[in-house]
Amino acid sequence: MSCNVSFIGLGVMGYPMAGYISKAGHNVTVYNRTKSKAEKWIKEFKGKIAMSPEEAAKDSDFVFTCVGNDNDLKEVAIGKKGIFNSIKKGSVYIDNTTASATVARELHKNAKAHGFGFLDAPVSGGQAGAEKGALTVMVGGDKKDFDKAKSVIDCYSKKVQLLGPSGSGQLAKMVNQICIAGLVQGLSEAINFGLNAGLKMEDVIDVISKGAAQSWQMENRYKTMIDDKFEFGFAVDWMRKDLKIALEEAKKNNSPLPITKIVDSYYEEIQKMGGNRWDTSSLIRRFRKK
Repeated sequence: MSCNVSFIGLGVMGYPMAGYISKAGHNVTVYNRTKSKAEKWIKEFKGKIAMSPEEAAKDSDFVFTCVGNDNDLKEVAIGKKGIFNSIKKGSVYIDNTTASATVARELHKNAKAHGFGFLDAPVSGGQAGAEKGALTVMVGGDKKDFDKAKSVIDCYSKKVQLLGPSGSGQLAKMVNQICIAGLVQGLSEAINFGLNAGLKMEDVIDVISKGAAQSWQMENRYKTMIDDKFEFGFAVDWMRKDLKIALEEAKKNNSPLPITKIVDSYYEEIQKMGGNRWDTSSLIRRFRKK
């Protein structure tokens, strides 16, 4: 059954995600701050363009956002031309932005007061996962809203799960990023060690990736790390934004994150090397500077 869906934020993640919703047969209205991106989208997918988040959300059964950070999210949600000005009662607002649990809870409370649902639903899987429609979606919010929205979220995901009340999706994404930070640093140290030891690392990884050392990062990033290419995914700037959120939340719940703090400082070094837009596997560049 087709629904009226609006999707706000057509970045490297949102663009294909909105596309999968359209290809599933839903009536999609898109909005992007840079209009040319929205114009490109409707040439590729079936849908229409709105001139503001407020216009996009009007008459939609489901409203999706995928923007940069807390401030961007507040602007499209509760700003002068925001979603909350027009979204209809009984609809569900699904936010795929990686943001703080605090802003998620604020928007959830506001949404409930105005008679519509809100789910914080950050994603994992990177640009490749978005383009394949195979993202992992971590959701916080009310079960009735989740049950209503799940079939639409399924359009761009391979795994979606409700993890608890509002904010739980964002907290789970923090867990995800904490894990990735340590994994990428460990992989960087290991590849650098192996290369310095004279090993053929492609063969080494082929063996150890079938054992206990296996990880998504190893399987998907080892080759480009060896080749010193870092144009294949989640940018360092965005990772630092996510780690900052995690480190701030850790202070609130008294969770020491010593490794995460160190890796965040290493990413700061990468930024100073000009690697703001390099993908997160660029940590190895600290050892193998050109």
